[in-house]
Amino acid sequence: MTLSTNVTFVPLCVDFDSPGDYFLFIFHILAGISTVLVAGSVVCGIISTRALLIQNRFIFMLNTSISDTLTGCGIFYQFLFDVREDYPSKNGSYYILPSLLGVNIITFLFAQFDRYFAVCHPFFYARFISTKVVICVSVYTWVHVYGQLVLERLVPLSKAMEIAVYSRISIFIIIILKVSMTIKLFVVVRYQLLREPPGPEKDNKKESLLIIILVVVFFLLFWGPSLFFSILSSLIGRHRLFRNDAVNPLKILSRTNALCTPSLYLWASPSLRAAVWKTVWGKICKRRKMLFGILA
Repeated sequence: MTLSTNVTFVPLCVDFDSPGDYFLFIFHILAGISTVLVAGSVVCGIISTRALLIQNRFIFMLNTSISDTLTGCGIFYQFLFDVREDYPSKNGSYYILPSLLGVNIITFLFAQFDRYFAVCHPFFYARFISTKVVICVSVYTWVHVYGQLVLERLVPLSKAMEIAVYSRISIFIIIILKVSMTIKLFVVVRYQLLREPPGPEKDNKKESLLIIILVVVFFLLFWGPSLFFSILSSLIGRHRLFRNDAVNPLKILSRTNALCTPSLYLWASPSLRAAVWKTVWGKICKRRKMLFGILA
């Protein structure tokens, strides 16, 4: 008795007919590895350090870093194989991977409001914004994004289109709020903090505000071109169709956020750098030295 199974393999993103194909493939591999290592080390550093877990801003960092780590893992499918997530989809992930970007968008907005109230309204913040509230908000970002994605798959096509329109409008509103809050936080750093007496508390506030400002600015710079291209294509009724996401420069640019964001966290926060070194890279280097000592 012979059992026949039909197995369909997804082809790779390039044909390897030119040196450029090899360069692009290796570039995506290195991008995926770098993103997983950097974002993953931030996740491990925050989770392993209680002093960071009790600070609300690091919980938001943890939430986005988990999303970035998963994005890095998704690179090995979305950008190494012949995959196109946008319409018309080809070997897509049912928008599971691109939706990780939505988690970051909402998390950054909540983090901006968190920093604003922490600095400008400290008494209200200390009374009502606890660690449990921030954890619930972080969980909500995942439930909102992927709950909406599941809902689109369960309802009829007409309703799914209405949900998609609602999502687009929500994104535009969030972007306007993010830009407004970025300007507001910059004003707070520029004028309000200068009036406070020097000390560790002032330095901590300044560091947290600068981190969220830099992260949001770079996020909009990397993701903005893809958004504006989508808007422009909808207005003129013409869409540029790429072979797959691996050769789409706008997709590659927006994906850079997953590496840029945790890198900015590490660059701007000495306490996070120390925690990551102590819990991750310091142990790896120590074991490597021990291994080389044994081999020698």
